This record gives sequence, C-alpha cells and structure tokens, in this order.
Amino acid sequence: MKDLDIVVYGATGFTGKLCAEYIHASGRPIKWAIAGRSASKLKTVQGTLSPDIEIIIADGDDDGALKAMTARAKVILSTAGPFHRYGSRLVAACVENSTHYVDITGENFWVKDMIQKHHEAAAAKGVRIIPSCGFDSIPSDLGSFFGIRKLGAPVKRVESFHSFKGGASGGTLETIFSMGDLDLKDELTDPFLLNPPDSYNAEMHAKSRDTFEIVKKPEISGWGGPFVMAAANTRVVRRSAALLSQRQEPYGSNFTYQEFAFNKSRSQAIRSALGLGAMALVVMTPLRKLVRPLLKQPGEGPTEAERDNGWFDCKFIVETEGGEKSVFAMHGKGDPGYKVTSKLVSECALCLVENAGELPGGDGYGGVLTSASGLGEALIARLSKVGIHFDGPFNT
Repeated sequence: MKDLDIVVYGATGFTGKLCAEYIHASGRPIKWAIAGRSASKLKTVQGTLSPDIEIIIADGDDDGALKAMTARAKVILSTAGPFHRYGSRLVAACVENSTHYVDITGENFWVKDMIQKHHEAAAAKGVRIIPSCGFDSIPSDLGSFFGIRKLGAPVKRVESFHSFKGGASGGTLETIFSMGDLDLKDELTDPFLLNPPDSYNAEMHAKSRDTFEIVKKPEISGWGGPFVMAAANTRVVRRSAALLSQRQEPYGSNFTYQEFAFNKSRSQAIRSALGLGAMALVVMTPLRKLVRPLLKQPGEGPTEAERDNGWFDCKFIVETEGGEKSVFAMHGKGDPGYKVTSKLVSECALCLVENAGELPGGDGYGGVLTSASGLGEALIARLSKVGIHFDGPFNT
C-alpha cells in the first residue's frame, strides 16, 4: 500500500533541504516524507518545516530500508549524490516496487549503468525513472523539446547557448572531484552514451562530437564557446530524441544537437574557454587532491541572498529540415544550481503525482527516461506557472 505521494531522499543535504522547503511551501494537498541516514539531521530539517512531515531512516547501503521506503512511496525525489556512490541501490528498489524516481544527477556514466540494468524492467512495469531533473539537464532537454514542438515541423538540428549566474555547493564539488578518480575516458567522449543501440548513424555521430570551437552566431547576437555542462546535457537531449522516435514522435530524421556557452563577444568566449580548461586541468589531474580541501564541503553552499540573485538564460536555434531557423528561449530567476534546481526537480516529482493522467506515452509507459520523454508538456505547463519562462519563436 503506497501511503506516501513523495519521499525526498537526501533531505539533510544542501539541495535536499531546498527541495523539502519548496514542497512544504507549495502547500500541495499531498502526503510526503523526508528521508536520509541521519535521524538527528532529519529531525532538524523537520523542525524548520512541520512536525507533521514524517521522517524515514534509510541508508543508501541498506537494501531492506530502501525497499521498505520505496514500497510506501509513489515517487522518490533523490538529491543524495554522488549518485554513482549512493544511488544505485535506491533505483533498483524503485524499479522493484514500481515507484517512480527523479534526481539531479549529471553523472551520465552512472545513468548509462542504470539504463543497462533497469530500463527494460522499468518499461515492462510502467515505472518512470527520470534522472537529471535539475539544471543538469532540464533547460537543455525541455527547452529543445519546447522549441521543436512549437514549430510543429521536422527538425534537423538544435544548437543551444547557455548563460547563468550562480555558485557551487560542497556536494556538487564533491561529485565533480570524485569523477576525477574514475577512469571515464570512453564514457566522457561518447556523444551517444545514453542512446539505445541503432538509434544514430555515422552522419549524426560526426555532427555530434564534443566541440571546443568558438563560433559567431548572429541569430542570437553573440558567440558560442565551450560550455562546462555540455558533455552531460547533450547526451540527455540525444536520448530524448531517440526515445521519442521509438514512440513515433520523432524530432526529425538524422536529428543532431550541440551545446555552447553564450558569450557577448569573442574575447569573452576566449576567456571563458581558458577558464574551463584550467578547471579541467585541476579536476582530471592529481592537482585535485591539493585543491579539493580548500573548497566548500558537502552541506555547504551559496547563501540565501546569492541564491536569490542568480539567474539562467538558454537560447535555442532550431533549424527545420527545410532550412528555416527560429530562436527560442528558456529562462528564470534564482541560482540555477540550487534555487532553480530544487524547483525543477520538485515540480518533476509533483508532476508525476498530480498529472499522472496527462503524462506522455500514456498510462503504463516507463523506462529510464528523460524530462522531455517522461514528463513533456505536462512539466512545461507546471514550470510556466512557477517562474520558469518558455518563449518564442523569434524569427532570425
């Protein structure tokens, strides 16, 4: 008997607390709980919200506790990363107990593992396992989906351009630095890492390799350059295109997607690229062991003022198979990694509960999905009501 609509797992972490606060403040008529491994920390979080919110103790390594928790929940919202360390048993428990799942991971190598282990079983049960529901990778994924569906014509290519203002929490830094300890060369360089077999061809592969070029884009009055999140986001968008094609709702034949940072000038793009290169040098070499102790630790993050003063803006150049180009935008206020991410993933969880009859693919559709393929128009409608804006088309 599933007596809980949503369980926020990892509720004592920086982003987990923000999700709990968001759901509590939403005032939605649902029954929900907070979960994690520390009873005392969960009690502290409960004390800032309401004594009526149930506490569930479940360690990420305790299969029994995870199965008991997922047996009661319709949806698990997890912020407990790094997900390659703490997420695998939880996803397995969700699939076993027919519990929908959303998280905020950007760890595509782990998502690939979850696809291989659980996609078929989740699809057979109609369970929606939807990773990457934060700033990784909803703006890229849902923004592309919005533009393509708005045009209503077959599309051959989308290019997105991202700018934002925000900080990093200790948990995010821990995830980034932990990946430097893993041998991920093949996983990081495969542009179709998350795609089903036989869902792309040689032409698509050639046009989808990660790019570090700096390009002028008059359509958006700016320049594109290397983007720190492109290696994560592009794989998610390409998986969406493949899953939608399987559902006979294709973006277009031989569809390709590429992602850039938005820069107002060529010099800004060059400076941004050099900064990205320096960060990669630290994370992917032994320098990370010297630098990591100097930065924020798990549980630490931007102040409330910093979170309120952040923003994100994503521009999309959508080109139809006929060669016509249109520009779309997705944007919002708040630190994208925290205030926006907690809003995005919380609305995904709420969407699975409150919009169950409106979800794409119909009742019984499942698998390891994406925000576009698993939530689609229903999520766009929800986000549009809470300060996330979808605009366009603007003709070029």
